Amino acid sequence: MKNFTSFISLLIFIGLLSSCGGVRKAPKYSFANGLYTFNTPGEMQRKVYVENSDDSIYAYPVVGDYNSFTIDTSKKDWLSFPQQHSKTVRGASSFRQSSFDIDFLTIPFKLRPEVKTFPAQFNTNLNGAVYLGFRNDAYRLWYKKSPLNRFDRHTMHYGFSFGFFTGLGGTAMNPWVTENQVSSEYDGVAWSKGIAAIIGINNFTIGLSLGWDHLLDQNKKHWIYQGKPWLGLAFGLNLN
Repeated sequence: MKNFTSFISLLIFIGLLSSCGGVRKAPKYSFANGLYTFNTPGEMQRKVYVENSDDSIYAYPVVGDYNSFTIDTSKKDWLSFPQQHSKTVRGASSFRQSSFDIDFLTIPFKLRPEVKTFPAQFNTNLNGAVYLGFRNDAYRLWYKKSPLNRFDRHTMHYGFSFGFFTGLGGTAMNPWVTENQVSSEYDGVAWSKGIAAIIGINNFTIGLSLGWDHLLDQNKKHWIYQGKPWLGLAFGLNLN
């Protein structure tokens, strides 16, 4: 069992490393090409197609829905957001996009409520989970005057997601968490499941989770936290 726990921990660690390698290039964190809902002060929101070039971002009006649409590329209606402007430009503009979300979650901190005579516990066991949910991303573009009297483009990303997760993690097993039914101390493997709400600001992602753990070995009938709810702090890495 101890070897199996070490193997699971290694897989989680490898998953974290591989996910970190691509997080900065993931579309959820960069303002990627695609369909967005566009809004700017003084105008009604509308659907646009965003295309990135070397030094500019273009927003073309769109007619239709996500399955079938036509892009209007006539210069009369498109919008351009160059990296730099030489004069004062419009106020901040926002672009929103909804999508299906697949994340790798780790929940390093779990707060377990009081069970019977055992007080509330704050656990920090290694774990990892796959998260599936609905996501809404918003990108805010604005220009700020530089010391050289040019106006530089700035982009801020906000994201919110709500969904479900499932995965594996380690948990400390000892006489205290088994009401003295198990005399040995070891790290057990538990299956975790639950719901989570995740907020992302640029590349930083954090959220709250509500979950339940189920020990996977023969001592599950003695574990006082078997199937009991907990609250956790979650960190996510986007996979899609």
